[in-house]
Amino acid sequence: MTDFDLHGQHVAITGASRGIGLAIARACAAAGATVSGLSRAGTSEPGIDALSCDVSDAASIARAFATARERHGPITMLVNNAGIAASAPLGRTSDELWQQIIATNLTGTFLCSRAVIGEMRAKGFGRIVNMASIAGLYGAPYIAAYCASKHGVIGLTRALAAEFAGSGLSINAICPGYTETDMMQQAVDQIVGHTGASAEEARAQLAAMNPSGRIIEVATVVRGAMEFLTGDRNGEELVLA
Repeated sequence: MTDFDLHGQHVAITGASRGIGLAIARACAAAGATVSGLSRAGTSEPGIDALSCDVSDAASIARAFATARERHGPITMLVNNAGIAASAPLGRTSDELWQQIIATNLTGTFLCSRAVIGEMRAKGFGRIVNMASIAGLYGAPYIAAYCASKHGVIGLTRALAAEFAGSGLSINAICPGYTETDMMQQAVDQIVGHTGASAEEARAQLAAMNPSGRIIEVATVVRGAMEFLTGDRNGEELVLA
């Protein structure tokens, strides 16, 4: 993705050790950005400064972002990508599971956004991209906590976009359907384990849940993120399904 230019930008990306987050981090580095990759794993590679961070913990976020600023200067762009998913019928959705998903997917997005919004506003420029899901637009069985968290991410995105409209900031969300990632493979494994279907049959079931009838490629999501980072659209949801 060499048609994007992010020279002079410091991009912080959560959940950057694998999957979509790592792919976005690589694309930002290739476009010339300074990249701080935040994750619990802290996996590093050339062009990405890996920092350990638990997005459900405000103190962990404060430490990681402070280190990122010390090393690379003010954060001008943020991609809230960190997220987890799990499925269970409502009656077997424990308090712990509910809190874990909400804390990571929704509260983490709020905490990270709050941590950078002041410096972006002071600079008169900033970009925030939140990774939501089509599960944030529609309901689906057995993923009540995940749906609730992603509906919340979209609501948070719309609220922040309205609050900071005209300030030089743009805040948008991406809503992928099932995408070719480790998280989707976990969904495949769950279907196989619960139903006895083959892996191919499980993948076909998931593909059928996307309006396009196919699994989304990571590169498609990355391109959407790059378009938001380099553009000035605000308060939008990009549906990739």
